[in-house]
Amino acid sequence: MSHGNQFTLYAHKGGPNPWKVAFLLNELGLSYESIYLDFESGEHNAPEYLKINPNGRVPAIIDHKNNDFIVWESGAILLYLVEKYDVEKKYFATSEADRYAVLQWLFFQVSGQGPYYGQAAWFSYFHAEKLPSAIERYHKEIKRVLGVLESVLSKQQWLAAGKFTIADLAFVTWNDGLSRFFGDRFDFEKEFPATYNWHQRIRAVPGVKAGFDLKKELSGH
Repeated sequence: MSHGNQFTLYAHKGGPNPWKVAFLLNELGLSYESIYLDFESGEHNAPEYLKINPNGRVPAIIDHKNNDFIVWESGAILLYLVEKYDVEKKYFATSEADRYAVLQWLFFQVSGQGPYYGQAAWFSYFHAEKLPSAIERYHKEIKRVLGVLESVLSKQQWLAAGKFTIADLAFVTWNDGLSRFFGDRFDFEKEFPATYNWHQRIRAVPGVKAGFDLKKELSGH
């Protein structure tokens, strides 16, 4: 079966994690088709999809030019793409020290930022009962994560390797939704100025901007 596009990306119109992958594919100029799974009808837990990702989550990619190689988990996908297709290591690093600096931030994003922000979203919007103590816990964690970023970004422009890498890219989608958690009670620019400016710099990267524009279009607002 011949594919016009090199990759199939299993995604979700609103979910933050698949967009990280779309942004990087855009930047690397790699062709892909996005399949947006419908979570309401349970497409992510359908047997066909569980063959691709046994965890039943998005994103997952299939690389049709590499024997239909499958990778799931956004952090692993970002690494796969830079190690295999970012020949100049524009979005990764060449020295050992820089590589591990990128990796530590990437791991912090997938274990520290994503899950805490995700739980904040769950208890704020989807949990059957309102649990103020749970909401408060995860809101505090969001601010703690932002504080960690601020402590470093107030001294340097990018998280690692002295340039924009997948470490920076990984944080942008979850941080873009901060107003959903706090509404008007939170002034990102005022409370975490260095992190806010960094966030705007990432958003301006062409492949990221194109992805956010499409995301906005798909969500209809």
